[in-house]
Amino acid sequence: MCMTTCYRPGVSDKDIMEWNRMVEDLEKKREGAVNERNRKDRSGGLFQKYRRIVFFDTETTGFDSDKDDQIIELAAVAVDRDGAEQRMDKFIQLTTKDELPAKVTEVTGILPITLSAEGKPEPDVIREFIWMMELPEDADLFDQLEAKTLLVAHNAQFDLLFLAYTILRNKEVGKGWMTVFNDADYLDSLTVYKDRRDYPHKLENAITAYGLDGKVQNSHRAIDDTLALYEVVKAIGREEDNLINYVNVFGYNPKYGIAGRTLKKVRYLSQPYRYGGRGEPLYTKITDKNG
Repeated sequence: MCMTTCYRPGVSDKDIMEWNRMVEDLEKKREGAVNERNRKDRSGGLFQKYRRIVFFDTETTGFDSDKDDQIIELAAVAVDRDGAEQRMDKFIQLTTKDELPAKVTEVTGILPITLSAEGKPEPDVIREFIWMMELPEDADLFDQLEAKTLLVAHNAQFDLLFLAYTILRNKEVGKGWMTVFNDADYLDSLTVYKDRRDYPHKLENAITAYGLDGKVQNSHRAIDDTLALYEVVKAIGREEDNLINYVNVFGYNPKYGIAGRTLKKVRYLSQPYRYGGRGEPLYTKITDKNG
């Protein structure tokens, strides 16, 4: 597409001048919109790039996303640049297992009867989540041109792999879902928090570190943990404005290696636990070899 003066048979000089004026007006409006967005941004720079940020958490039947474990609760909070929020919290019927492990009920409080009475079919819940990731129909021209979604989770490798395998399991009814998932970018708040504070690095530790006790809770229920994650990431962004540098950068414990399969666009970097102070941010270790 030619966005500046270019020759077209049968197009007059007047038409070309009018076209150029329209392009200049669009560029000025875009610059103004970006400046206003940056002025209001309190997300650590994330809304300078992303139209929508989706904070999410899962509760699962176990740890093996590539085997017979599955998501049993999926919660998310989608936040747009203008501050509009959308929430979901859904239980999912058992699909890959006949029974809910007792240990899961012990940790999460989710009962087998909860899943049978309130649980929705797996594809219905994933469909709703994919809709949350997509651009709203009333998005303006600039958002349509530069739209992108950011998925945020604490220990994102775990939750993203469960999402990916769930989408694959439902690929016949969810054509295009994997494209939406792959087109998104990813932010792991655990990786960021490990750069900011000493061990331990659970979500509950971050809640306390940023003075959020009493405002949010880490209950091992997906919706509570998602709301807590949202507040923690905002606090991390206020502390230091470099979150954008952690997008698609995941740290892993060198003692155990990368958990599960790797995600295509993610750079995985060794990130040992820290004791006694901060060092250089993990993203400064990105090289041509690992990036």
